[in-house]
Amino acid sequence: MTVTNSSLPPAASTRWMQLGLGMIAMMAISSPQYVWALFTGPLTHKLNASLAEIQVTFSLLIILQTFLSPLQGYLVDRFGPRALLSTGAVLTGLSWVLASQVESLMGLYVTYGVLGGIGTGIIYVGVVGMMVQWFPDKRGLAAGLVAAGYGFGAILTTFPISHALHAQGPSGTLLTFGIVIGVVGVLAALGMRKPDAVAIPHVAPDAEAHGLVQEARDYDPRQMLRSPIFWLMFVMMTMMSTSGLMVISQMGAFAHDFGVANTLVFGLAALPLALSIDRFTNGLTRPFFGWVSDRIGREYTMALAFGLEGVAMTIWLGFAHHPLTFVLLSGVVFFGWGEIFSLFPSTLTDTFGTKNATTNYGFLYMAQGVGSILGGPLAAVLHHMTGSWNVVFGTVIVMNFLTAFLAIAVLKPMRAAHRQRRSADLTLADTAGQIAL
Repeated sequence: MTVTNSSLPPAASTRWMQLGLGMIAMMAISSPQYVWALFTGPLTHKLNASLAEIQVTFSLLIILQTFLSPLQGYLVDRFGPRALLSTGAVLTGLSWVLASQVESLMGLYVTYGVLGGIGTGIIYVGVVGMMVQWFPDKRGLAAGLVAAGYGFGAILTTFPISHALHAQGPSGTLLTFGIVIGVVGVLAALGMRKPDAVAIPHVAPDAEAHGLVQEARDYDPRQMLRSPIFWLMFVMMTMMSTSGLMVISQMGAFAHDFGVANTLVFGLAALPLALSIDRFTNGLTRPFFGWVSDRIGREYTMALAFGLEGVAMTIWLGFAHHPLTFVLLSGVVFFGWGEIFSLFPSTLTDTFGTKNATTNYGFLYMAQGVGSILGGPLAAVLHHMTGSWNVVFGTVIVMNFLTAFLAIAVLKPMRAAHRQRRSADLTLADTAGQIAL
């Protein structure tokens, strides 16, 4: 008699395989954002440009990555992930290959900034949108794991890219790693697909206590955009994105200003060591706080994590001139920041449903683009005007604590009222249906 696997859950292994492929795709396209701080110095010298001019590239990367995400999310929802994500991987790799040949700021903007932003945006919003559909019962954890791939990925490239920059300069480094990024991303994307109905498990019955139950009604983008809850979440995510992207984009600059960039810590240069630790904690926090939020609720977890970042950044600023403290506290700062990429998409999908999850998250993800402007060139201009990083840090520290407060004091009661209205509407609809019968 032939033994089959028919007794196994039909999609139990499939969705975890999709999660693994999503993580690999995210790891492949993480370097353009997370190792950018290593390129700012070499590129300012190569192109004879100021830091503020160079940072426009980073803002373009994030703006294009985020502002086109509603369209990209719609295309993934409409046509499936395989072709779109493969295209995103190709564009991301090509952005570095072409950037290796540029000799002007405009060329850097178009290649690294524009092409890179489009490519990474397709993969990011597509993968997160797929995972919140594959894992409604573990939505925070799944979104956190693929977002962790985006945070962890640069761990594998930070030191190799740092060494390559010293040995080959920015041109050779961008060419070599651009090819690697494109090939790995395409191979992962080719295995991804949307979930079938049988692949979606039921949500635990007690999830409603924490506001984790998917809405019975799926909201389309127009309906979602009319909800005050969306705009509150947009403002909150903008503030948190500004905080983290200021550190990511300016870290090379303020590490040099604090005099710790090239100081040895445990035998390694402080800046690349801090960046490597940051990538680890930035990745670890996403599934960790996603998992926590699946158990205690999204808003309580937001308050805990965002408050942690505010405290850590305050202490970090006070001890930034001490190399070991600089390295260790930078990791704590990122542990309090990276979870926004698991908490916000899972909260949004809990509130507005899964049918349009990728497209809907594309609109919220635009907050990351606004944050890139505030945390990138505007933060550099603010530093230039004041001659100090204290004002820049002070601004984002206030944003951290304010967002933590809003999560508990405003977002939580608004979502509770939203669920009550939906429950009342469903009760009225059921009563009307019974009367009609």
